[in-house]
Amino acid sequence: MKSQLTLFANSTAIASYLPDDLAGYFRRFPGVRVVLEERLSHDIVAAVAEGRADIGIVTGKGDHPQLVFTPYREDELVVLAPRSVKLGRGGKVGFAECLKHPFISLRSGAAIHTFLVGRAAALGEHLDVRVQVAGFSAVIDLVRSGAGVAIVPRSVLREPPDGVAVLRLDEPWAERHLSVCARRDVSLLSSNARALLELLTAPR
Repeated sequence: MKSQLTLFANSTAIASYLPDDLAGYFRRFPGVRVVLEERLSHDIVAAVAEGRADIGIVTGKGDHPQLVFTPYREDELVVLAPRSVKLGRGGKVGFAECLKHPFISLRSGAAIHTFLVGRAAALGEHLDVRVQVAGFSAVIDLVRSGAGVAIVPRSVLREPPDGVAVLRLDEPWAERHLSVCARRDVSLLSSNARALLELLTAPR
């Protein structure tokens, strides 16, 4: 029988850092099967605390009496705009100015989509979503076509995208601190889950 563990993570981690980390893990443990599911951070915390997930990767440092949160990666949200659109100045732009343009977004339910809808609501505005797609590569292609602007984690940009302006998002919440969360009592984890936890939390 193959050993199996469950890992919940947000869309940023899944689209950027996790693939390389899991590739390294599978080289060491080729017989392990990982159930990887995308969830919102608060759902991930609840799932790990209740034992429905072995390990989680969330945005923020977190605070839960049953869990330990360990820094994983640093990231930031950036704005993508077609070259034809004049947005911001000095290479940065505020969120309120972005809301004047139609957005290209991941599908409803994606962590970053839910987060941006909430930030817009906090300003008494709404996100004018023109197109929703399944992945960040499609978001970039649609921005390049001129269909709208987008806000994405910088980590998903493997290289500067052609035909697209990348602007800093001038908001305090643009900084994204990713953390690994797991139960305080690591004896509750299988040996393979503990090995993955050690890999994800190793100093970099």
